[in-house]
Amino acid sequence: MVEIISKKNGSFDVRFFYPAPAGHSVALAGMFNDWDPARNEMAYSAKDGGYICKITLSAGVYEYKMVVDGQWLLDESNKDFVSNDFGTLNSIFEIK
Repeated sequence: MVEIISKKNGSFDVRFFYPAPAGHSVALAGMFNDWDPARNEMAYSAKDGGYICKITLSAGVYEYKMVVDGQWLLDESNKDFVSNDFGTLNSIFEIK
């Protein structure tokens, strides 16, 4: 799940959430971090029952995937996706 949580000075704080029990390695990879999952590891939140990552972005259209235990996955809570150059799909969201 992806949601805008605040706006300040033309930038948006965006929260990504992946529902899973503790004990997994979960990261966020996308256009905003050069598809490098090491740059946005997600932290487990017992309160929320899953993994969370907050990043600041400008308005635009962004493609992303969740990397769970080394597997690149679509964000199942986001029904918007596009084809990529690898013959698979990327989740996509827009900040207006």
